[in-house]
Amino acid sequence: MVAGKETLPQSGQRSGKAPKVRAILAGGLVLGVGAAITLAAWNDSDFAQGTFTAGSFNLEGSTDGTTFEPNPVGDPAILAFTAAPTNLSPGDVSAAPFAIRLDGDATYNATVTLSTEGSTGSLAGLTYELTQSAAFGCAEPVTDTLVTAGQDLGTTPGSITFDLEQGAGTDPGAAVNLCFRITADSDLVQSQSGTTTWEFAAQSQ
Repeated sequence: MVAGKETLPQSGQRSGKAPKVRAILAGGLVLGVGAAITLAAWNDSDFAQGTFTAGSFNLEGSTDGTTFEPNPVGDPAILAFTAAPTNLSPGDVSAAPFAIRLDGDATYNATVTLSTEGSTGSLAGLTYELTQSAAFGCAEPVTDTLVTAGQDLGTTPGSITFDLEQGAGTDPGAAVNLCFRITADSDLVQSQSGTTTWEFAAQSQ
């Protein structure tokens, strides 16, 4: 070696820095794989599921207290009045019973609200009363008055409600027995004719 001169590496020799670079890169690869495996081990899932089934209830009515069936707005029950409602004169009172209940599929109790669904023709001089009794029929003792006498036919006061109970198993609920009493007064016009329809709207409790 000549004094004052650096000795250059011989051909085929590499600087000592290169192995260190490779070692660092290799170490980085190893750490990277190790980190990915560790994160995957912390991933986990847990699941919960619920099943939801809606209940049901359906009203059915009866004009004889025995045969009950649904009565939609397009095919309402026709009340059987005692005095012929086609030949009224002032002072006449005509009464008709009606019973309503929840069918055997009902899974809720219900609150029923009474309203007038619609009327046609002339109802002048006609008023009504709606009462409730323990048994079916207008001759039965009145247990509650839902609409007081003197209410104009074709109208219904607000907040007229009563409760219906669901049945047990497939048995229908107990019926609520009602009686409509129609009274004709001096304002009745000869040959007038009119029709009114009541709605019983149930809401589950």
